[in-house]
Amino acid sequence: MHKHFRTVLATAAVAALTGGLLAATAGTAAAEGARPTADFNGDGYLDVAVSAPGAYVNGRAHAGQVVVLYGTANGISGAKRTVLSQDSAGVPGVSEKGDRWGHDTSAADFNNDGYTDLAVGAPYEKVGDDVDGGTVQIVWGSASGLSGGTTVKDPAPTKHDRFGYTLEGADFNGDDKADLAIGSSSATIRVYRGGFGKTSGTTGGVYSVRPAMLSGSDTGPLNLHSGDVNGDDIADLVADGFENEPSDGETHWNANYYLPGTPSGLTLTGSAKLAAGIITDIGDTDSDGYGDIVIGMFWDADSGVPGASKGGKVLIVNGSANGPDSGRTAITQNTSGVPGGSENYDAFGAELDLGDVNGDGHLDLAVGSPGEALDGFAATGAVTVLYGAADGSGITGAGAQMFHQNTAGVPNSNEEGDYFGSDVHLADLNGDGKADLTVGAMGENGGNGAVYALKSNGSVIGGSGVSIYTSTVGVSASGSPVFGVNFAG
Repeated sequence: MHKHFRTVLATAAVAALTGGLLAATAGTAAAEGARPTADFNGDGYLDVAVSAPGAYVNGRAHAGQVVVLYGTANGISGAKRTVLSQDSAGVPGVSEKGDRWGHDTSAADFNNDGYTDLAVGAPYEKVGDDVDGGTVQIVWGSASGLSGGTTVKDPAPTKHDRFGYTLEGADFNGDDKADLAIGSSSATIRVYRGGFGKTSGTTGGVYSVRPAMLSGSDTGPLNLHSGDVNGDDIADLVADGFENEPSDGETHWNANYYLPGTPSGLTLTGSAKLAAGIITDIGDTDSDGYGDIVIGMFWDADSGVPGASKGGKVLIVNGSANGPDSGRTAITQNTSGVPGGSENYDAFGAELDLGDVNGDGHLDLAVGSPGEALDGFAATGAVTVLYGAADGSGITGAGAQMFHQNTAGVPNSNEEGDYFGSDVHLADLNGDGKADLTVGAMGENGGNGAVYALKSNGSVIGGSGVSIYTSTVGVSASGSPVFGVNFAG
């Protein structure tokens, strides 16, 4: 079986430094297929939640924290922030060793009060006698930012472990209320309907959906991502995991499964199996009114994963009224205009995110290559920004930019094992209408991790960036917090 690249990286980093185990995934939320946004304090500037699931909290190893970086007219800097854990006032439970609170997060307005909330998973929390039973909490947005919280009740606590391993908030039934999809070690995905009670803990109900081909052999979905693929103004879901379909000869390889949203919620009717690749994003890259599914295939060609390419690649699957269609566009570091070249272990496509950097109405794409070797340093990492064509025909290599820590304007310098690009995020964080680039480097400073904020200059990503470290935000540097391994916003 093939693990999520960030899972492998984080596991190796923590094992080397602390002897522990860490896994993390990415999740964002979109209502009715709109681009994901997060304004936790309602001030009109978008914010970013940054996980540090390996962080020590009050001396408890790997209890986990989430740092909220609030957008301002100058973007994010770490100066305006909230640091959250299960020891924070109003957040249910207590920070305990190995909980890994913040392993996955998802942002959406779960109680319809106009403020974005944050769902936080702690998949390794002990629940009663159930070791690694897992839990999920919603931390509530307000005019003062995120605070307090409510536990999402697990409807089947004896049927799985690692509840909250993957999260995705979106409107899967078109009722203008954010739902929450939750994955665990089981292949069954629990979906909570919108109507979350801030004090009561109630929801609009819960149902289950299980992609027929998703393996249930204690892996469960590795990633969940939403967007409107078929143009019906209802969010669809792409669930990633190891497949269990022997007929195609690919049993236990990684694959993605498209599940359409309907007025009744997510359904298997019209579902489809897609190519391998843990990380996905959904957005209309070719301006035809349908969301395209962007898949990051970070494996090398000799990995044995069907469709993999040397150094990794990005595969764009076209959307249509019937869901994913046969249109495919593959981009690698050997594609014309893309800087660098495809080399083994680059992991191009290990992370990705869509956004409009230049405000031309066409989506651009940030691609992480956290395994990229540069200047003689293994796995120092890099990020490539690919731009949507001016005629709206889609994303190409023309005008692409490559960033690493020796790029002019990017703080710090390349070092071995930084994993620059361990997560990427495109969103307008300073209110100028252009998406800025946020980059995680989970291996920085021996696994402490770091976040780099790079602004759009109106046309491309440019100018001087800002570095945000554990010392900047007050996260303990004990062990390996891997600050920046996961973003939500």
